[in-house]
Amino acid sequence: MIDAHIHLDQYMNICEQIERWQEAGITGVVAVSTDLSSSYRTLELKQRFPSFVYAAIGFHPEQPLPNAADWNEWTSLIKQARPLLSAIGEVGLPYYSAEACAKLPAYHDLLAQIAAIAVDASLPLVLHAVYDRAKTALAIVQQAGVRHAHFHWLKANPETVQRIVQCGYYISVTPEVCYRERDKELLSLIPLEQLLLETDGPWPFAGPFHGKPTTPLLLFDSARAVAAHYGQEMDQVKTAITANTKRLYGAAAAI
Repeated sequence: MIDAHIHLDQYMNICEQIERWQEAGITGVVAVSTDLSSSYRTLELKQRFPSFVYAAIGFHPEQPLPNAADWNEWTSLIKQARPLLSAIGEVGLPYYSAEACAKLPAYHDLLAQIAAIAVDASLPLVLHAVYDRAKTALAIVQQAGVRHAHFHWLKANPETVQRIVQCGYYISVTPEVCYRERDKELLSLIPLEQLLLETDGPWPFAGPFHGKPTTPLLLFDSARAVAAHYGQEMDQVKTAITANTKRLYGAAAAI
């Protein structure tokens, strides 16, 4: 299985961790970034573990807006590191940060610029856009002509979810699908061929995962819950979702 969204640069003892994950059957991770320095760390991990890491670089929208120097360096990095990249992300619109939300129009402009870069670079977008921000982000990426996008850990009304699906974009669920009705209801709106599984690690989870470290090993619990929802065998679901992840992120890396 492939973890479709993880902050790999925030883990310690990464060599030992990856070895343990691989032994358990994890074949890759989509490593996202939060700012310029995080982007560089993600690229370093890609170079250390080239067949395991699908690298995505970007500016997390809950973080402060990038200054001009960081923005210029990051846009140059996209061109320089293009052969190492599988996506641009994590990018999107803020919702939780009051400071960032106070500058929401500027984040709209930033996302539009990043979406245009993604189109030019033929890279998918990894999107952080929840609740009412999902509808706005969808409009921005559509306007930019983005063909491939992934709305991670989505929380949105059914109408917006259906529009995302109609656009052919992907949606992922986290281990919350094992214990939250909201996430189980979300599955009812997502065709299996557009579903991804993620952990957003090292973000901690509640329910049966309370007090446990978040790693890609939780994907197996999520896959079991998803299989039960769709009424399919777990192996079938694992195969389908892994194929989805490779279809979205593997093709970009091959360009």
